[in-house]
Amino acid sequence: MDTSKNKVFIITGAAMGLGLAAAKELASKRFYLTLVDYNEKSLGEAKAAISHEFPNVKIYTIVADVSDEEAVKNYVEETVKTFGRIDGFYNNAGIEGRQAGIAEYDISVFKKVIDINLMGVYYGLRYVLPVMKKQQYGRIVNVASVGGIRGVLNQMPYVASKHAVSGMTKNAALKYGRYGITTNAIAPGAILTPMVAEAFKQVNPDNPKAAETEYAQHNPTKRLGIPGEVAKVVAFLLSEDASYVNGQTIAIDGGESNIYGNV
Repeated sequence: MDTSKNKVFIITGAAMGLGLAAAKELASKRFYLTLVDYNEKSLGEAKAAISHEFPNVKIYTIVADVSDEEAVKNYVEETVKTFGRIDGFYNNAGIEGRQAGIAEYDISVFKKVIDINLMGVYYGLRYVLPVMKKQQYGRIVNVASVGGIRGVLNQMPYVASKHAVSGMTKNAALKYGRYGITTNAIAPGAILTPMVAEAFKQVNPDNPKAAETEYAQHNPTKRLGIPGEVAKVVAFLLSEDASYVNGQTIAIDGGESNIYGNV
């Protein structure tokens, strides 16, 4: 990535998991960061950890719920006010919800998943894209999932929301590519993050590690991914080197989504 000038990146869901890994990867390139998360304590800890490792990086933190449109508008405006521009946007915040059958799924949880995973991503695009259009430059990476390119049992709202993210990515790419803006999505598989760890607890409350091991056996690599592997791809898509990659949803799953009939 080009480190000749201090570019500015917004990362949502930045306090842990894929967001934190990407923040560290971008901080290693000496870029300026706005870190957004709803968990104030974890966000502060993330900032402290990044600042300790990369003391010269300017970091601005904002506590926000991405399902709140005004909160999203605010983190965009505050970033522009603080840094003057937005070069890249990692639209990462999301939740899994819970695992349950279609007819049994709790409607309130269903709506929460949609509000965060779908509307939260849309609000981010709604307010970041005009800033980038004015600049005539920008890089956006939305977070879909392998659940956004195939079905996943007992996760209907998650799968629906992540398919929607992939669709919104395509639409934004079509509309804004002419302004020097690329919009792509990543589709991580089972990456060892706190959210995935919680999913394995739901599958096997007595022995989540056994559930993790069993799941990994279906993967061609026979292991789960780690956040740093995803962060490397995100950093590329947010860079000037990815200038002709647009409207794509890129699986980062060890090849598992290519398996036919694996449920």
